[in-house]
Amino acid sequence: MGNSIVALKAVSKGFNDGDKYHQVLDDINLQLESADTVALTGPSGCGKSTLLNIIGGFEFIDSGTLSLFDNDTTPWQDKQWSQFRRQHLGVVFQQFNLLTPLNVKDNIAFSLRLNRQSWTPWCDHLLKQLGLDTVKHRHVETLSGGQQQRVAIARALAHQPKLLLADEPTGNLDEKAGKEVMQLLTELARESNTSILMVTHSAECAAFMQRRWHLEQGNINE
Repeated sequence: MGNSIVALKAVSKGFNDGDKYHQVLDDINLQLESADTVALTGPSGCGKSTLLNIIGGFEFIDSGTLSLFDNDTTPWQDKQWSQFRRQHLGVVFQQFNLLTPLNVKDNIAFSLRLNRQSWTPWCDHLLKQLGLDTVKHRHVETLSGGQQQRVAIARALAHQPKLLLADEPTGNLDEKAGKEVMQLLTELARESNTSILMVTHSAECAAFMQRRWHLEQGNINE
């Protein structure tokens, strides 16, 4: 067994739009190692989010192979995908996607409950590092955008996933809040040995990652 978290071999993906066919990914080969952090950049509509969705099992490839933790996902059914997402995957969206009826702590505990895990000292550490320990009993809709994104990060990292997919995680934040969120995200991911693949338009955010993949016209340049 190697240390490969994600491996794409000759992966292609396209969409039909009316009578036109759009090739979004064209024979892509990529490898993401344990504790790797990678920024995925490229023009709007080039397929960055599609690539994240494929790795998360939300969309499927037309050809090629996707391996996760050295397992070929081709034969996976819903059950295997659900198990992978529950146990090994954290996701952070631009829109935060928090559970608004719940308070901060219950939002963070949600991913733990899916894994039948209880609250851990790591979760307390996340609260403290993300500056949320004083607001943990507040409802999430009463928080600022920056605080809500920190809750989303804590929820994504609570079960210490091996892989974090982030789609424009600072897109709704001002520059100062965005920088703070990136600093915290990268530090906490390093502590929990979590690999990050992050879609971003921001050169400042991309600079927080160890590597950069640029997607354009269906191809990746590293």
